[in-house]
Amino acid sequence: MAQMQGPWWATLTVWGVVNLVNLLQTAGFLSRRRHGMAVNHTLGWVIIGLSVPATMALIGHAMVGSTGWVGPAVFDLFVLLMLVVDYLRPVEFRHPARATILIPYLVLFFGGILLMGLPMFAVNRGLWLVTVATSVALMVSMVDAQRRGLG
Repeated sequence: MAQMQGPWWATLTVWGVVNLVNLLQTAGFLSRRRHGMAVNHTLGWVIIGLSVPATMALIGHAMVGSTGWVGPAVFDLFVLLMLVVDYLRPVEFRHPARATILIPYLVLFFGGILLMGLPMFAVNRGLWLVTVATSVALMVSMVDAQRRGLG
């Protein structure tokens, strides 16, 4: 196992957050055929709640000068955008696609996942492989939803 940057609890918290986000959003995509956006909308609140441990990890990393804060920071920016466009001031931006919202939404979402998941490669390959598996599940469910016109 390689040396972790920052506190171990913060690194493991970020790992937990990224995998939970992947699994929750996978469930959201899979539920769209039967339930439309209803389940996805409810799971979104859980994803919003994950910004609390992500922010705690961000602070933990920043306090020791570790770069591990970057992934949680991008995730928190995604959560803020999601909170506004999906919950506080809902705006339809998926169908039809509104690039001015959809592009930042997707860049922040996938950027957050990448920046939270990738550092585990150097720390623990087994845990990193879990993140690879949950990321693949997310991508497969997203592509399936897109193909069915439910993306």
